[in-house]
Amino acid sequence: MLRRKPTRLELKLDDIEEFESIRKDLESRKKQREEAEVAAAAGEEAAIALGADHKSREQIINDRIGYKPQPKAGGRAAHFGTFEF
Repeated sequence: MLRRKPTRLELKLDDIEEFESIRKDLESRKKQREEAEVAAAAGEEAAIALGADHKSREQIINDRIGYKPQPKAGGRAAHFGTFEF
């Protein structure tokens, strides 16, 4: 394998300007995306608050995670099996 001298890379003014313009463009896109996410989140919260179907916070969380709690039986027999007092 032949060895050669390292190549020298020079950074020119045009390269720096191009880099700065691309960086600013990416930052502005990131800010727009974050603002859109915040607006979407606020819209969802408003839709939940103003929606026709008013649910408690607990019900909303249960729906989101897919938990469907079963109603508990209220009689004493349910708590103590077949024993009656």
